[in-house]
Amino acid sequence: MTDDAAASKKLLARAEGVIPGGVNSPVRAFRSVGGSPPFITRGAGSRLFDVDGNEYIDYVLSWGPLILGHAHEAVVDAACRAARDGSSFGAPTEAEVRFAEEVLSFFPSMEMLRLVSSGTEAAMTAIRLARGYTCRDIIIKFEGCYHGHVDSLLAAAGSGAATLGIPSTPGVTPGTARDTVTAPFNDLDALEGVFGEHGKNIAAVIVEPVPGNMGVVPPVEGFLPGLIELTRKNGALVIFDEVMSGFRADLGGAQTLYSLTPDLTMLGKVIGGGYNLGVVGGRREIMESLAPMGEVYQAGTLSGNPVAVAAGLATLSVLKEPGLFSGIVEKTERLVRGILAAAQDSGVPMWGAQVGTMACLFFTGEPVRNFADAKGADIERFKRYFHAMLKGDGTIGHYLAPSAFEALFVSAAHTDEDIDLTIRAAAESLGAV
Repeated sequence: MTDDAAASKKLLARAEGVIPGGVNSPVRAFRSVGGSPPFITRGAGSRLFDVDGNEYIDYVLSWGPLILGHAHEAVVDAACRAARDGSSFGAPTEAEVRFAEEVLSFFPSMEMLRLVSSGTEAAMTAIRLARGYTCRDIIIKFEGCYHGHVDSLLAAAGSGAATLGIPSTPGVTPGTARDTVTAPFNDLDALEGVFGEHGKNIAAVIVEPVPGNMGVVPPVEGFLPGLIELTRKNGALVIFDEVMSGFRADLGGAQTLYSLTPDLTMLGKVIGGGYNLGVVGGRREIMESLAPMGEVYQAGTLSGNPVAVAAGLATLSVLKEPGLFSGIVEKTERLVRGILAAAQDSGVPMWGAQVGTMACLFFTGEPVRNFADAKGADIERFKRYFHAMLKGDGTIGHYLAPSAFEALFVSAAHTDEDIDLTIRAAAESLGAV
């Protein structure tokens, strides 16, 4: 590692002249942790390399998709072969059919699916489909759960346990947010209150069954089954946003891990193997409401892009290898245990959550059950810890998400040595923060 980040800083200055904030997605700007982001040149296995010659063990993995690591040979080869035959057709291909069949084999709740190009597009489609199918307007979401930058889902809670949404960003009209109701995650009583007030008008409840955008927050016992029971009783649908937890919490997502059956499921990230790909799937009778079979319109020129589909097929094929997924889970568990032990030895309050191959560490001595708990963690200490880990030991750094409210991810490419190096770096960093 070098202290000099001159090349990255020069690139950021150039970028700020032509790209808002110098980045194409806000959290990349490091505004929540301070400092300047490294500009990345390449990734290989568990490692990232930047323009200043620094090397990092990567626990962001493009925010989750790279479960096999960077530039996995089978994925790269599949994408290259597909690209040589053409990058996009705007017409059906056999690969789309094979991919759909493969995804459905992992998710018993899904009988049909529609391919889209991103998690945000999956959320747009799922919400429109739920409203069209039920002929109702209101969507319930949970504080701290993120479903892409869909207008109607960028709503924040007001005072009280649950309230009609208000826009949390300029550009979203009050009218758009009015049909969104927010409630605290892991609070079944609050959700029952919302159904008591709006039940006949609720089209769907959308939820990350394992939220990963307020940090990783596991559902408490009974919350998700109770949520599903409430929707069934009131004629609403349940949408599981498994864009992050799909193939991460378990190979069949959180729904197979917890033996649950949502009406609709959103997928993304891992299924594209690092390429742009998303999925909306669910019960046949609901999915057949989509055009051209039904009247709910959805379309996309790049939906089912052959390069992304090829990369996705290759990724899912490797994931099925015996012992591969369980091995990643074991490494994730060991990483979290090691860092929590280091925190305890350093006298630093820390609470950790781990589900499958995704995890989060909060600087608090109290359990984190919802967004309010997450916001109560020591953010300033996280900032110091983040930069200490990024700098590393002079040889290698550790690339964590530049936000206290994001997950960390482990891949098949992470070695036991990587995990040991990171635990030792965490112990040194925690002793200094």
